[in-house]
Amino acid sequence: MELSEAQAEVDAWIGRFEEGYWPPLVNLARLTEEVGELARLLNHRFGPKTKKPEELDQDLGEEIADVLFVLIVIANDQGIDLGSALGKVLEKYRVRDGDRWVSKQVREETPSGS
Repeated sequence: MELSEAQAEVDAWIGRFEEGYWPPLVNLARLTEEVGELARLLNHRFGPKTKKPEELDQDLGEEIADVLFVLIVIANDQGIDLGSALGKVLEKYRVRDGDRWVSKQVREETPSGS
């Protein structure tokens, strides 16, 4: 799914309700909650904190998508085209950090016996 499609789908879903978009600080609190759930899951999987036996298994992709959903809500509410904004950020990273780390070398295959 393209970001523009995701933004349109989220907007259509929220448009079904009288309340519409929540205020920006409420959405920031929601984002913080979702990031906390993602952090908890990652800590369970990769950190020292083990899950309690009664806790249900969580899906990592779904937790990341919950964070993305709230980010899309915030972008929509603020009139931000996420595709365009992401393109600008990727270019910023290419320029700023392109030589920051060691690049993987592309190996050229040479024919045997040459």
